[in-house]
Amino acid sequence: MSDLSKRRLKTWIRLLGVTRAAENRLRDYLRREHGTTLPRFDVMAALWRRREGVTMSELSRMLLVSNGNATAVVDRLETDGMVRREAEDDDRRRIRVRLTPGGLAAFETMAVGHEAEVDAIFAELTETDLDRLREILARAGKNEAGRSE
Repeated sequence: MSDLSKRRLKTWIRLLGVTRAAENRLRDYLRREHGTTLPRFDVMAALWRRREGVTMSELSRMLLVSNGNATAVVDRLETDGMVRREAEDDDRRRIRVRLTPGGLAAFETMAVGHEAEVDAIFAELTETDLDRLREILARAGKNEAGRSE
């Protein structure tokens, strides 16, 4: 193994550690402050971005999870009155999921705190650091996206 290869491996381990620590902090924040979970927040965020609603298949693709996982989260959100399912007019078999007015308000409240937590997680990074990091991650993503399986 070359020195550069070892450095890449150590970088991957560091990146994974930072990601897991940040995710754990956000999970804890959402549980403590809003009585919710990160998957529920993620579903609500996806639906907030697509106010017209999405099909379950679209939601699964957006979140990179299985249809079963997305369905389980949506079921709980629907029970809590945060989302609703609606059959499409032109094809009653296709169901769109969207935030309810209460779900929209709840998400927007959670999103403010979530942003503040993310800001605190990255508080030690300057604007220049963030710009460099985004550029580096974009390059790394392009390299991965270009791979063929």
